[in-house]
Amino acid sequence: MPRIALLATILLISGLPPGGDARAHEIRPALLEITEREGGWFDVTWKVPTRGDRVLGMEPRLPASLVPLGPPSERVVPGAWIQQTTYKRDGGAFVGETITVDGLSVLQTDVLLRIDLADGTSHSAILRPGSPSFEIPARAGKAEVSWSYWRMGVTHILEGVDHLLFLLALMLIVSGFGRLLKTITAFTLAHSLTLGLATLGVVNVPPAPTEAVISLSILFLAVEIVRMGEGEPSLTARRPWLVALAFGLFHGLGFAGALSEVGVPAHEVPLALLMFNVGVETGQILFVAAVFAALALVRRIRIPAPDGVWRLAPYAIGSLAAFWTIDRLVTVVTRSS
Repeated sequence: MPRIALLATILLISGLPPGGDARAHEIRPALLEITEREGGWFDVTWKVPTRGDRVLGMEPRLPASLVPLGPPSERVVPGAWIQQTTYKRDGGAFVGETITVDGLSVLQTDVLLRIDLADGTSHSAILRPGSPSFEIPARAGKAEVSWSYWRMGVTHILEGVDHLLFLLALMLIVSGFGRLLKTITAFTLAHSLTLGLATLGVVNVPPAPTEAVISLSILFLAVEIVRMGEGEPSLTARRPWLVALAFGLFHGLGFAGALSEVGVPAHEVPLALLMFNVGVETGQILFVAAVFAALALVRRIRIPAPDGVWRLAPYAIGSLAAFWTIDRLVTVVTRSS
């Protein structure tokens, strides 16, 4: 247990966002949304994260065939600056043109790009500092949709510190490969169910309370680790699959919130949903494998550990989860008032 606690703490510290920001899902990507209406009209929304009073220095460069009609409207919301502009296509080609975000290459953020054309065609992409451009295809093929949404799923789970901490806490509680496999399978089935239902519009839960429950689930597991270490009865130790199943439903809603930010192409909803979920599972497997590999390495190293060092991991995980829970509950109360 001491070695596992040491490993968990190392993973916890290394998995936190740069700069010491202890918030999960605070990557805060920018959003560029382009919607075509009949007659060649385009509504463009550009949402840029702010840091204090400063707007991140990047700007979209649209195809030359789009001509702005009048000045854009601007407004500031908590944490972001939003610009909305109406364009008219001058008859030039739109398909095959390139959209670029100038300034993105020097920033540590992403841009979610969503394009909805009047013929029902939709395109989604994530522009990154290393790839700040996107060429508009005639129609997103199945291969493009599969790769794009699989990559989004992998990225989301590996950058979602709270989801990874939940998995790590489960691994600290559950002993034996068979029990762990059963537990993670229950978690997968649960979040896959709510991810699908929320994406298809069957279930609609606001993101703020969902995120609060997710952080609360991590806090619950941290308490369970301490109880188990002290020899007290633990629900998670006895029925880990049940706890994973219950909280997995809320984690699935969190995944759906991330997917809704990007959007799903209308002509490939099942494929996009499937590949995003497969991407999430791929990232999950990579994380679990990395923990096992690191644990195997630590077991080869004889590290003397004082009594009680096992508490370090659950206390660190629990403190971070408690901060998230309070912060997110404040957001829920603020938005409801």
